[in-house]
Amino acid sequence: MSPRHTRLTHPLVREHDVLRTATWDEALDRAAAGFRQTTDQFGPASFGFFSCSKASNELNYLAQKFARSVIGTNNIDSCNRT
Repeated sequence: MSPRHTRLTHPLVREHDVLRTATWDEALDRAAAGFRQTTDQFGPASFGFFSCSKASNELNYLAQKFARSVIGTNNIDSCNRT
């Protein structure tokens, strides 16, 4: 089987220990709910983010903006020292 046939073409969500096809809206809503539940239960400092030093400045800016503005944590590293 070629790698072209092994890529996901749609989001999957786990329901009762089984993966099923979902819409993008459902998958993103579930991801957001998971972030919300974790920050409510453990606080925003429970998250840590890594972005790639080889990514563009704009992408690294968006990653740190998401971490700080949406999640509320300063725990982000772009690994620029390597």
